[in-house]
Amino acid sequence: MDTENLLGQFLRARRELLQPEDHGMPVGARRRVTGLRREEVARLAGVSTDYYIRLEQGRERHPSAQVVDALARALKLEDDATAHLHRLAHPAMEDRRPSCGPERVEDALLRMMAAWAQTPAVVLGRRMTVLAANALGEALFAGHTHSGDLMRLVFLDPGARTFYPDWHQVAIDTVGGLRSSIGTDYDDPELVELIGELSLKSTTFRELWARHDIRQKTHATKRFHHPLVGELILHYESLAVNSAPGQQLVVYQADPGSPSEERLSLLGSLTA
Repeated sequence: MDTENLLGQFLRARRELLQPEDHGMPVGARRRVTGLRREEVARLAGVSTDYYIRLEQGRERHPSAQVVDALARALKLEDDATAHLHRLAHPAMEDRRPSCGPERVEDALLRMMAAWAQTPAVVLGRRMTVLAANALGEALFAGHTHSGDLMRLVFLDPGARTFYPDWHQVAIDTVGGLRSSIGTDYDDPELVELIGELSLKSTTFRELWARHDIRQKTHATKRFHHPLVGELILHYESLAVNSAPGQQLVVYQADPGSPSEERLSLLGSLTA
């Protein structure tokens, strides 16, 4: 995995996802490039073509905040992706922190999660591994080859497409969530191994990884087809664990009085 020119890789990937009509430009009959041309992005951002080419090639690595914002507008980036672009242009020291051994969940957080008997909760690490779960959270993801590793669960587990009825959207969100979680820190050997394995074994992962999507996990609704209780429609909230940067506490809930709430309660009794 090439980590020498992360800024240039991101710009090129996002440029190739745009089409001229996204900016109201004529398509033309003889376009030989995928997406927008470099000179088109440069014009939209108000910079010279030569300067933009230097950014993509890695000969210029630290554009000003104003230029980054202009590039974000030209590339039609959403807020998470814009923030990521700023980090690539001006990486903070904490984004380049070395790996410091296994991630550990604080005892106080474990006790708090254990008290939520009717609410599935899991703690995810920076590589989207399940570092901890309460009883119902463990039951929600149980029964898979890769129950404790969401990246491998989504892309390598034979039951993933059944477990996630909206699998393709889950795949997009999971890859974007991984990129958001790791920021600019690609020095982790386990991360390099994970990306290499998924790229080798999953064509979909390889294609999505090349897009450089950034999707910070916050809140949404997700459908599951659980092997014990059937369909579950759950809302989740993802909260940053301030005492352990990089960790996320993800809490799931069903609508009160809904079939999903009844099935979640059944799941709890079946796995008690």
